[in-house]
Amino acid sequence: MKKNVWKNPLFLIGFTFIAFMLTSSFVYSIMWGNEVRRLYFISVEGVVVESSPISPKWSFPFGTDPLGLDMLGKIIIGAKYTILTALVIAFLRVFLAIPLGLVLGTFLVKYKKYVNGWIDSFHYIPLTILAYFLLEPILWEPFEGFPNSIVERFILEILILTLLIVPILSALIGNEVSLLYKHDFIMSAKTLGAGKWRIIFKHILPGMKEKLVILLGQQFMQALIIFIHLGLLTLFLGGTDVDYQLINDPPRSITYEWSGMIGDSFRYLQGAPWVPLTPILFFSATMLSVSLMIEGYVQSNSGQSYYRKKFKSAYRPLTKKPDQPGQAEFQRVKMKKI
Repeated sequence: MKKNVWKNPLFLIGFTFIAFMLTSSFVYSIMWGNEVRRLYFISVEGVVVESSPISPKWSFPFGTDPLGLDMLGKIIIGAKYTILTALVIAFLRVFLAIPLGLVLGTFLVKYKKYVNGWIDSFHYIPLTILAYFLLEPILWEPFEGFPNSIVERFILEILILTLLIVPILSALIGNEVSLLYKHDFIMSAKTLGAGKWRIIFKHILPGMKEKLVILLGQQFMQALIIFIHLGLLTLFLGGTDVDYQLINDPPRSITYEWSGMIGDSFRYLQGAPWVPLTPILFFSATMLSVSLMIEGYVQSNSGQSYYRKKFKSAYRPLTKKPDQPGQAEFQRVKMKKI
């Protein structure tokens, strides 16, 4: 029996965290812009006891980076860029893959085998490496500066990370549509004279609603993982600021988005672990929130646990194969003859 998803505690916990991060980010930018608190050193009675990067304190709960910038302030500023970009990419992937998957699973069923064979080749190409080579000319700042604006760089990155996954999602949705076509209610609708378009809009899409929502959440998390990979390769959302001076600074993020905070601070993992671990923590909390929203949505619609069902299907114990027909009778006959 379906229940209101807004009454599910798991969904509310995940949604509240993401909504809180986005709201805080926009409010912070409206009130203070991109200004971040600085603390270069801590002194006691005129004696410096600690200099940046400063470890977490009550006034700086996540410490500061090597430049003395408050890590929490950077996290709040970058939340809107990281979360909204991943959400747009996930939505565009699913939105573009749905019509292609419907066409593949209904009108091109005869060619689905060949299309799937071609699309399967994408699984063997590391997405991060392919995205790196496509985005490096766009996001890495050349010596003379960026030739395009930050908005154009965001748009190009979103389009590239979207189109790389659309073929795979289209094949996945097409396979799901083909399975739905074998159900009894679809066969009954066809027998009563329903056309393919009516079957699509009245039966296929409503039947795939829950799986499409799950797919949207999975693509959101997959986009965040790609951001982390590209960040470790020093390709940051909106562009990588490169210093070409004689004594140059390391590449840095322009917008304080979280993947850039990981990429330009990962070398401090041993000396100042709070610097790279803070954005990693918020990445993990965001992905956990999306997982809770998926679980809450599935529980509200079907009354079942999505991850429990997924765990059982993945780790179902192997059942013992039954004996072949007539094997026991053959052994008895053989023993009597002996």
